[in-house]
Amino acid sequence: MEIKTILVTGASSGVGYQAALQLSQKGHQVIALSRNTALLEKLKNESDGKIILCPHDLSTLNYDAVLNILNEHHIEQLDVLINNAGQLVNNNFEKITSAELIGAYNTNVFAPYLLTQALLPALKKSKHPHIINISSVGGIQGSVKFAGLSAYSSSKGALTILTECLAEELKEINIKVNCLALGAVNTEMLALAFPGYNAPLSAAEMGNYITWFAENGHQYFNGKIIPVALSTP
Repeated sequence: MEIKTILVTGASSGVGYQAALQLSQKGHQVIALSRNTALLEKLKNESDGKIILCPHDLSTLNYDAVLNILNEHHIEQLDVLINNAGQLVNNNFEKITSAELIGAYNTNVFAPYLLTQALLPALKKSKHPHIINISSVGGIQGSVKFAGLSAYSSSKGALTILTECLAEELKEINIKVNCLALGAVNTEMLALAFPGYNAPLSAAEMGNYITWFAENGHQYFNGKIIPVALSTP
């Protein structure tokens, strides 16, 4: 197995936490990014101290601190970037504020865009660089949509199109770019969007799939939007 250096955003909870943990347990060098320092410390402890922590708020749209963490740990090459962090807005369209809308797009669209830009030099040094954007089935044309999720789903839709654009633009430098559009998974975010709903997949199970995709997906896919869903609420 090829040992990879992998950066996971939104790694303090849900599928991001599980993917970071499971990738570390399989021997990969994992950098876990989140603004929640307490949960990052929990993740590091569960990984027996192997995971490198990168406490940072993606919504600042400034990633010098992320580059500093890589420099401190002498990491020049990045093999996989998993843009997993997401911000949910669950509110009636008529009541959504500009702050809520901007917050969703900052985290779900602008952050992956600008973080990918910042990390391109490190990705270019990998033999098999792979960018994985974590979207939602709610961000795919023709899927079931739900009231209250217009900001969230539309921002995730933007991320799916960004995936296709980057795959085309970066193919000349051999960087693969794919998008996993996740369905219902038992996470804190799902509980906020659909209180009381019990999803058929746990965060650990979805984290296991993302782990496999981080290791192998570049061999089979590029520019693809892949639904990973047993159900949508």
